[in-house]
Amino acid sequence: MKKAAMATLLLLLLSALTYSYAEETFDLRQHLCTVTRYDVVKDIPGNVLMPSTIPDQCTPIHLNLVVILCYMFKLAMPARHGTRAPTKKKIKELNDLATRMEVLLQDTKEQKLPLQKVPAWFWEWKSPWKGKLTGGELVREGEEEQYNLGIRTRDKFPQLFNEDYHPDVYVIKATQIPRASASAVAFGMGLFSGTGNLGPGRDRAFAVTSESRASDIVLRFHDCCQNYKVFRKNQEPAVHKLKEPILDEITNALRRRYELNFTRQDTSSLWYLCKQEASLLNVTDQACDLFTPSEISSLEWTDDLELFTLKGYGNALNYQMGVPLLEDVVQSMEQAIKAKEEGLAPGTYEKARMRFAHGETLLPFSCLLGLFLEGSDFERIQKEQPLELPPKPPQRRNWRGSEVAPFAGNNMLGCDNSDVCPYEVFKERIVAPHLKHNYNSLCNLKSEEPEQMSLTSKLSEMLRSQRSNDPQSTKVEL
Repeated sequence: MKKAAMATLLLLLLSALTYSYAEETFDLRQHLCTVTRYDVVKDIPGNVLMPSTIPDQCTPIHLNLVVILCYMFKLAMPARHGTRAPTKKKIKELNDLATRMEVLLQDTKEQKLPLQKVPAWFWEWKSPWKGKLTGGELVREGEEEQYNLGIRTRDKFPQLFNEDYHPDVYVIKATQIPRASASAVAFGMGLFSGTGNLGPGRDRAFAVTSESRASDIVLRFHDCCQNYKVFRKNQEPAVHKLKEPILDEITNALRRRYELNFTRQDTSSLWYLCKQEASLLNVTDQACDLFTPSEISSLEWTDDLELFTLKGYGNALNYQMGVPLLEDVVQSMEQAIKAKEEGLAPGTYEKARMRFAHGETLLPFSCLLGLFLEGSDFERIQKEQPLELPPKPPQRRNWRGSEVAPFAGNNMLGCDNSDVCPYEVFKERIVAPHLKHNYNSLCNLKSEEPEQMSLTSKLSEMLRSQRSNDPQSTKVEL
């Protein structure tokens, strides 16, 4: 039997973890969906982020920032960029919110309503990003996240980084979006720190390569898939409609609590402000303090609902279009196995392939691997059957944006709920079912399948099922 067939895949489990809001002290910074910081999400109770113990018989030979193979082993993690600033669109929303808050306060004065309940910070608040003409860049915290990840990676796998640097041995790839390439640079600075001759820190130069945004189907497949663009544009209004009951109930609660005439849009913008303040500024006593823990959990769930539907398991196309990345990962694993079998000399083959992209890359890849599922859902996605929506709090759920794709998040694999499984089993059970799909066939507008574009009826069916199965369902359940 070939050695490759005997190779064992060591899986670092980033557990699809459940969390009970009642059992632990509530830390709102752990409930910010994809705006959650990596250094905060790793502290969620029960979250197994520490790598599994590497068996003694395993020797690392290749790091892929996508999977760890035993005897030839790869760490698999397409990494998301680090913490970033709000985008230009969101900066405008926050500026509009400041104007709206002035109107609310003026109306309260004119109507001679009591002002005792108005939060003190309302009176002088201006957006921290007022005057910024650009946005979306990697911030200092994001640089530190990636730099430290690079150091931890080198410390974990010193055998892989004991050779002189060469771009063909240590490959670093990023999308053409600046925050992704900046994340790759910060990671590389940590990974190769102290190994060069530049400056007092003995840094070294290294290469980061990118494909054109118009044709990058490995790391920006979502941006090149025309069918997905049509699907998302058509379904966004329906998804937002499903979130409205939660927003309306919380809006009414805010009106009663602060005696201000909030609208649904106000609540949505204040929730966004809360996430930005808590994640980027570590401020939790302003916008976030407007909401109760149960309201924050509900708002988080609406974000998770949108994430699930438009980028996750809610539609098969969402993750099937990530097949080019999966193929690239498997190909590099096979090449590592072949290099080991043939006894190639050090420096003549790739030892690490590291990719830096976006939540829109990480989420579909997580789904392809079957992560963050409930119960027997893995078998259902293998059969391309629709899944139910994530359970509403206070019920436990595995699909949480704060764990699936936080800033600087990365993927680890699971195999039959075990840390270790044969490589061939991994290929057969997790990879093979997806490889029947062809990216061009999935994404070409002419091959669009009508059932992929009619998610509203599926959502309605799942919602009715959830209501009937949830004894705690209320009038605001989506």
